[in-house]
Amino acid sequence: MKLLLKPLQFVYAIYASILFLGIMLLILPPIFLASLFGRIKGGNIIFYFLWFWSNSWFPLVGMRVKRIYKCEKTNEPCIYVVNHRSYLDAALAVGVMRLPFRPLGKIELKKVPLFGFIYKNSVVLVDRANAKARSRSVREMMNTLKEGVSILIFPEGTTNETDKPLQPFHNGAFRIAIETQTPIQPVLYLDNGARLPHTGFLKINPGRCRIVYLPPIPVKGLGMEDLPALKQQVFDIMEKELISWK
Repeated sequence: MKLLLKPLQFVYAIYASILFLGIMLLILPPIFLASLFGRIKGGNIIFYFLWFWSNSWFPLVGMRVKRIYKCEKTNEPCIYVVNHRSYLDAALAVGVMRLPFRPLGKIELKKVPLFGFIYKNSVVLVDRANAKARSRSVREMMNTLKEGVSILIFPEGTTNETDKPLQPFHNGAFRIAIETQTPIQPVLYLDNGARLPHTGFLKINPGRCRIVYLPPIPVKGLGMEDLPALKQQVFDIMEKELISWK
């Protein structure tokens, strides 16, 4: 049976890749034009094209996206903190998070041909190897929040390839939340690790992609001395919820 499935898996992976690149090439010209309107206005326009990209690609490859709300919807800017299991997470985010928002992304990906142009115009870039660059990224995120644009951060810092629900969180999201007094909204991607495992793109497969939106966590009145407790609070909430969905 496995011998029969392998050719089908390969054909599906090629099909998914062609669609991914095809839609990207389709939206590239308008994204280039939108980039001329500046970091905030142009970036907001770009995300509507990325929304189209995501909401076209997922159904076309047989991935059923389901949103599960455990809180009321709001239009207030927030800091989304999301678990990170798969490279699929970023593609899903642009289709399911409330616009406008900006994710924090690794600077290395801006070098990828074609995709890199879209990437550098739609994320807040961070170079974790450079302290000055990290500080610039933090300032840019804070300025973005002041413009009424939400921020998305994967607090684990990298994809979780362990058998644990979460890896330890970094401080960045919680420091920015306290300094800007912006609420944190935890969000869980339940199935991306199964749809696209870290073992390789050829393992990509169709199926459900559930997103769970948890209640926002207020930070009003908190100071830097509260950062460790806030980080642990968010970690515990997300871990408990992830375990409950197994």
